[in-house]
Amino acid sequence: MSSNHKVYEFDSVIVRKPSQSVTGGLRAVDQGSPTYSGVKAEHDAYIAALETAGVTVQVLEPLEEFPDSIFVEDPALVFHQGAILLRPGIDSREGETAAIAPVLRERFETVLELAGGYVDGGDVLYTPDNIIIGLSARTTQEGADALIDCLEKFGRKGVVFNTPPNVLHFKTDCSLLDDETVLTTARLAASGVFDSYKKVITPGGEEAGANALRVNDTVFVGRDFPGIISMLVSEGYKVVPLETSQIGKIDAGLSCMSLRWHS
Repeated sequence: MSSNHKVYEFDSVIVRKPSQSVTGGLRAVDQGSPTYSGVKAEHDAYIAALETAGVTVQVLEPLEEFPDSIFVEDPALVFHQGAILLRPGIDSREGETAAIAPVLRERFETVLELAGGYVDGGDVLYTPDNIIIGLSARTTQEGADALIDCLEKFGRKGVVFNTPPNVLHFKTDCSLLDDETVLTTARLAASGVFDSYKKVITPGGEEAGANALRVNDTVFVGRDFPGIISMLVSEGYKVVPLETSQIGKIDAGLSCMSLRWHS
């Protein structure tokens, strides 16, 4: 396995089909429930877009007992060296890690587990320099410390940061665009966490679009965020808008629906 790839270069992806129960997924703010058919349509388009971007997608079967299990990024992290099983910080998602563990053990020779605490993958941002772990309502200091220990075994450095109040996940408010550029909300940029990066600040009212996803030469952005799309196109990025109105009702963005790595 080679590690000579940028952190947004991938050839392998794991996703999980939405369950019928996805309509009862968690949400911090009630914007109404999504429809199963609506979520499935967005997920199908997401898979197709990933394949067009040059990755091979493994599609897992739905888990009816876990409404949020479409969001496979939260119970695990994956790297070319192996995988790390996480512990989502909310009781209703506890079994998702055990459900995805056999899949990861089949794909990776090394699969590590947290020694304690809680971490949601939505709080973990890969950058070329380090891996930022945002403390939040779902990710604890104990979990972050345990994750840092695991990352060291893969030769990677983890750093801990306090996610701003009332932000669900660290990556709710940011995404990596390239080696030196991040898309970020003004509130997260003001924290100083990205002072060493070039910052593209989301326009007012489009903060929810900060969770974009760079895969190879393509940046996926929610279709409902025209200001962000315009900014990124003007910066020279190849942008593919995707429908996210249904998954947005259950606190989701584009990164959380896939596990991505370069083998």
